[in-house]
Amino acid sequence: MTTRLNPITTPRFELRAEKARRNKEAALAAFIGKKAEIDEMLARLQALSDDHFNCHPDEAGWAMVGTLEHYASLLKRITDSAFGEGEHAR
Repeated sequence: MTTRLNPITTPRFELRAEKARRNKEAALAAFIGKKAEIDEMLARLQALSDDHFNCHPDEAGWAMVGTLEHYASLLKRITDSAFGEGEHAR
């Protein structure tokens, strides 16, 4: 449990340092939350891929190819951004 500093009796530099510390903690918690969200999505996508995107080989056709092309293009946008490639090249 953290205690708040008294703004009347606490020097300004200490108040600023405490505010910065709380802000950093909040940013870290938000980062960890978003990373967990991404990890969950990646795990679901991997499971779907392992199951051949719910497509039996006898049922594979151009419609499914189009669906996978769409998925691949969306993922390419993400990987290009994450790795500084394609239109996001540095």
